[in-house]
Amino acid sequence: MTRSDKPAVPDAAEILRAVGEAAYEWRLDSDALAWSDNAAAVLGIADTAAIASGRAFAACVEAEAGQSRADVVAAEPPSPPAAAGVPYQVQYAFKRDGGKVWLEDSGRWFAGAGGKPQRAIGVIRAIDARHERDRQLTQLAKFDPLTGEMNRAFLTETLTATLDETLRSRGACGFLLIAIDHLGALNEAYGFEVTEEVIAKVAKRIRPRLRGKDFLGRFSGNKFGVILTRCAGDELSIAAERLLAGVRDDTILTTAGPVAATVTIGGVNVPRHARTVPEILARAQDALHAAKTRRRGSFLAYQPNVERDALRRDSVRATDEIIAALNERRIALAYEPVVDAQNRKAGFYECLLRVVRSDGRIAHANEIIPVAERIGLVRMLDHRVLELVVNELSDAPELQASVNVSPASAVDPGWWLGLGAMLRANASAAERLILEITETAAIQDVDDARGFVARVKDLGCRIAIDDFGAGHTSFGTLRKLGVDIVKIDGTFVQNIVTSEDDRAFVQTMIELAHRLKLKTVAEWVQDEAAAKLLANWGCDYLQGALVGLASAERPWVAGKAATG
Repeated sequence: MTRSDKPAVPDAAEILRAVGEAAYEWRLDSDALAWSDNAAAVLGIADTAAIASGRAFAACVEAEAGQSRADVVAAEPPSPPAAAGVPYQVQYAFKRDGGKVWLEDSGRWFAGAGGKPQRAIGVIRAIDARHERDRQLTQLAKFDPLTGEMNRAFLTETLTATLDETLRSRGACGFLLIAIDHLGALNEAYGFEVTEEVIAKVAKRIRPRLRGKDFLGRFSGNKFGVILTRCAGDELSIAAERLLAGVRDDTILTTAGPVAATVTIGGVNVPRHARTVPEILARAQDALHAAKTRRRGSFLAYQPNVERDALRRDSVRATDEIIAALNERRIALAYEPVVDAQNRKAGFYECLLRVVRSDGRIAHANEIIPVAERIGLVRMLDHRVLELVVNELSDAPELQASVNVSPASAVDPGWWLGLGAMLRANASAAERLILEITETAAIQDVDDARGFVARVKDLGCRIAIDDFGAGHTSFGTLRKLGVDIVKIDGTFVQNIVTSEDDRAFVQTMIELAHRLKLKTVAEWVQDEAAAKLLANWGCDYLQGALVGLASAERPWVAGKAATG
């Protein structure tokens, strides 16, 4: 590079103009504020004469739109102030004719002899575009795009702050959970876009009926949450009734025409009936559910319920117990024989869930399964039981076994993937495995049940309908299902010796099942007289106290040991 090619020393004023920044010096001892030549252009004003002092400039800063430079510099200084000055950076809105401009103000202030701020230098730049982008991002993060109201996260955050203030001041507040009624039916009748119109317009009807100090947010698809600050006693129900009337009194105009809408509301007084955010939300949901059960379009406030609260505590306890049993491999099997009605030899064994409690006691399936279904853990138990059964089949090539499948597992893709993987790893197990589903589960949705049966048979397994007769399934439905085995409900079998009606019912079921080429199992067989009747009627298998109850012993293993 020649000397003539060397760039010139840059001019600071030219650089400031090029990057859209203006410089200033503020003498705090005299309050004089000096600006670079391009400051008026950056600020969008005629000239800087009107803002030649710190006080005059501060008067042009919107009080509620950011922290001003004066606020930062006047804050408690570090002790002692750094010799190189104390840096600061703030954003605020500067008022000018025709509107305002958002500024970013960066600089350093320097202390005088007493350690107090004496002089500040810095630069400002207009950041309207960036501020608007940040505002939009904040809007997306905190507000629901359909209704413009708070989203669930921001509503919960606001509820937390309101609760903290309420507890600190020993006051009272309230929370309402509002559900739009029959939104699914609206969606089917008018379509998704009209449903969204209804949601947005319900929000617009709720908003003007709230006090200025209250908060509204979209809690979920068809639900809104309302935080009622400083709300005590009957004010909760007064506010709820006002909202109910505001939604139902007039039809909602949509692109598809007028639509009638109502809401149902559950509410909770705080801190009287809830002292944490999870409690507030759970109890508002309880109240909403109770209101829907009683009558749609109504309001109900939460009231303590000893039985419900006890059930919830039991559910938490049961969840912990079941998860611990799964993690600690304390899930076990008991084997109940299903024997040939003629020669009493075992045809197959029904494998039943057992849970070994932490104290060594054994919990039976009827103690665990209903609770597991209620708390959503039954699929995990089903998977572990199936795993244990397939392992037994793999270890004992002569064993044939059945296992119960809950309705939740029957439609769970994860359960099917697990079953397929287990049977691929143990190819001979499929033809010796019988999957049992209850009659009531089968008739709830016959098409789903047919799909389940078809998939099981594709894997090479057999299907049994358990507790047949309890749900009064027709044999026409049974034919459609295509099952292999019918297990006759024990409530009909146990009294066949003494009840003529039960004898006729059971005998008819056996005859009809045979016409459909289905094998039959009679459950709850308790005595020889019943066993002989069943054998004479052509029942294929017997199960019950007479032929052996469930046990952790493996008879097929014991037989091998005795033979050896």
